Amino acid sequence: MTATLSTQSRLKIYKSSPELYDAMMALSTAAAKDVDPKLGELIKIRASQINRCAFCLDMHTRDARKIGVSEQKLDVVAAWSEAGDLFDETERAALALTEAITVLGPHGVPDDVYEDAAAAFSDRELGQVIALAVTINAWNRINAAVHTAPPRR
Repeated sequence: MTATLSTQSRLKIYKSSPELYDAMMALSTAAAKDVDPKLGELIKIRASQINRCAFCLDMHTRDARKIGVSEQKLDVVAAWSEAGDLFDETERAALALTEAITVLGPHGVPDDVYEDAAAAFSDRELGQVIALAVTINAWNRINAAVHTAPPRR
């Protein structure tokens, strides 16, 4: 049996379950607290690329532009590890950790990825970066399940 994929919208989950939306927004706000907004958007964009969430990619690339993330970074964030020194040490550590959380291997997040992130961030910041990656993955999966499409502009 072959799975078929439709781009047709499904359940309007945030209308049928507004408490879900409220809880996710509260989690998003808590996760973003004390994280540089530009770094937060890069985390959200990278996870959304991996998860193929067009709605979140549209939203977070627009948000990133509004707060001054460079077009060059947005152009190459999917290949950040090949971009030389375009991304600084903290961005690289956060993006590697985001990828490891988003695509969990059989043993979870590799020690070297975690250790690099732990060296780049304080304990509080590391917790926030982990929470941001987890939260955007939850948003991506909700939107993928119900086929939330980006708005036409």
